Amino acid sequence: MNNSIKKNIQQVKSRIGQACRRVGRDPNEIQIILATKTVDTQCILKAAELGYSIIGENRVQEARRKIKEMGKKANELNWHYIGHMQSNKVNKVIRFATMVQSIDRMKIVRKMNRRLKKVDKTMDVLIQVNTSGEDSKYGIHPNDAINFVRQAAKFDRLNIMGLMTIGLFSDDWARVREGFIQLRQLRETISDQNIPDVQMQHLSMGMTNDFELAIEEGATMIRIGRAIFGERNTPDSYYWPGIDTAAYSSD
Repeated sequence: MNNSIKKNIQQVKSRIGQACRRVGRDPNEIQIILATKTVDTQCILKAAELGYSIIGENRVQEARRKIKEMGKKANELNWHYIGHMQSNKVNKVIRFATMVQSIDRMKIVRKMNRRLKKVDKTMDVLIQVNTSGEDSKYGIHPNDAINFVRQAAKFDRLNIMGLMTIGLFSDDWARVREGFIQLRQLRETISDQNIPDVQMQHLSMGMTNDFELAIEEGATMIRIGRAIFGERNTPDSYYWPGIDTAAYSSD
């Protein structure tokens, strides 16, 4: 397994390099977020040994279990929460996460800000936008994103660092690309607004099936699971209820 992880990472790096060359980008601009749902801790630590230490978890209970299993080694990793943010999970998420990539409701913004204030912390966050138009996807409607960012920026414990989206679950690559273009254009529009305390530093978009397209359209973070750790036994519907993933996997 360890050798396959190393080989898979090399292949992903090669694909990143090719995508960057096509559009004249520097591969060093791209951060790989390890999408580690159902991945065991030994595999995660092996990837970390190879230099990939940003961990993206979808479920709070699973993340907490892995952190406990890893012991002190967990402190050497950056834990990003990439799953749907539920109000009753806020307290637990802010205890382990260094970034939350899935902010899409003011209720969550307000609760996170209160809890972070109580523990005297700040948190880097990304605003999740639903660029695919699929009802099964979480995220703010693109038309509401600028106003949402303006409102969320008023809460001083949250550092807005950019935008996130989940690409269209389709093999119609032109349509998948459209969603990534839309997020990039939205980022540019928000940047031009010069909203106080808002940095549009990151575009988190692209997973195993579509990360080359995302890179070509400006992604700075890609969330990769299967291309590094192999296929999963657990269906994506376990993590995103209601999504039909028969022909397409999430990372």
